[in-house]
Amino acid sequence: MDTWWQTETGGFMITPTPVVPLKPGSGTLPFAGIQADVVHEDGTSAAANEDGYLVIKHPWPGMARTVWGDPDRYRMTYWNDFAGQGWYFTGDSARRDEDGYFWIIGRMDDVIKVSGYRLGTAEIESALVSHKDVAEAAVIGVPDDLKGNAILAYCILNAGLTGSDALERELKDHVRHEVGPIAIPSHIEFVPTLPKTRSGKIMRRLLKAQATGQPIGDTSTLEG
Repeated sequence: MDTWWQTETGGFMITPTPVVPLKPGSGTLPFAGIQADVVHEDGTSAAANEDGYLVIKHPWPGMARTVWGDPDRYRMTYWNDFAGQGWYFTGDSARRDEDGYFWIIGRMDDVIKVSGYRLGTAEIESALVSHKDVAEAAVIGVPDDLKGNAILAYCILNAGLTGSDALERELKDHVRHEVGPIAIPSHIEFVPTLPKTRSGKIMRRLLKAQATGQPIGDTSTLEG
């Protein structure tokens, strides 16, 4: 069972209820009173199964009302005048299927452009984790002269398992089957842990900095 929410929302925004049939991987439908939509840059609603920006079109109980000490950041970042509308911009990309169910793709800034295709890191990570041997996964894009970006994946395996060339090939075939050939990682690295914030979010920028030899920057939110 999947849900979608953010710290700033104060609670579930898209979530199953006892009377809503589940679809594995989908957060199902907006909670009572939540006006969610998937829209294009011009504010028009996206068609069924079409990627777009996830927005909330009306305030709701429990929402954050400001950013401590920085009210302008709250207004400009979250309630900016998106496409001429006063909507809450989540920063996430999503799609809705023909039944109106919401499928979260990932952060708009967590999109990898490979050979002209835009791929959400969450899609590839979900494909990897759906394999029986993988407990957690993180995906980043690294510069590539031919493709623009190459996909690099990090996987934590289930207890008692070790990585191998054979398993890497198997996982690549699994991603091919689940997402498509364009989403196959160029390399899969098997790791014991992934860098996370204290709230449990994977810090992909640290993985990318390490992979490209760049400074890792601020790590004050890194879990101990």
